[in-house]
Amino acid sequence: MLELFIGLFLGALLTYGMYSLFNRKKRKDLTSYQSTVLLEKIRAVCKLISVEGDFAEIYRYENTRGHFGNLFSSKKKALIVVNAKAHIGYDFKKLQISADTVRRTVCLKDFPQPEILSIEPELEFYDIRNDLFNAFTPDDLTNLNKEAKAHIREKIPQSGLMETARHEALEAILLMEKIVETIGWRLDYDALKLDAQETRFLEDQRQKLK
Repeated sequence: MLELFIGLFLGALLTYGMYSLFNRKKRKDLTSYQSTVLLEKIRAVCKLISVEGDFAEIYRYENTRGHFGNLFSSKKKALIVVNAKAHIGYDFKKLQISADTVRRTVCLKDFPQPEILSIEPELEFYDIRNDLFNAFTPDDLTNLNKEAKAHIREKIPQSGLMETARHEALEAILLMEKIVETIGWRLDYDALKLDAQETRFLEDQRQKLK
């Protein structure tokens, strides 16, 4: 009878141990799966962060060329309207993101700064004046496109596009926060070291979402 009781007791302990081990493994697998899904969702949110700006500039082009030892010169000139689209966004290869499955926390580190992704200018020529010895060529158009891009690039810092892109990123952080909170996780972005204005912006947006 005693042997039967001991056998049943040991069997119960073994069953409980196996059940606990199975549950722990199941919870661990679930947590690992959750972390993988969260990281994928957050990276997907990040890829949506970009802003577009339109620019319209008037550019006066003039070129004078001397001929035959500057015995005479010829001039070409044009009034050029530059319409350009600039895209501002983030290089997501610089984004450091990790998941702490023990603390059930997703950590953001080194969130990249907004940068110019592309500038697409369209040039319209007006009042074109040139002559046989100094006419517009395909090389001129190539160089003018380069000059137009450089000109628009100089205008971007004063346009407010960088600040708009940064605000888009902060709103994306709030969206990430909501995503991780839906399954009981937490988003840790303390490493981003936001300034007072950015922190206030986050709080204002958080209040709007309530």
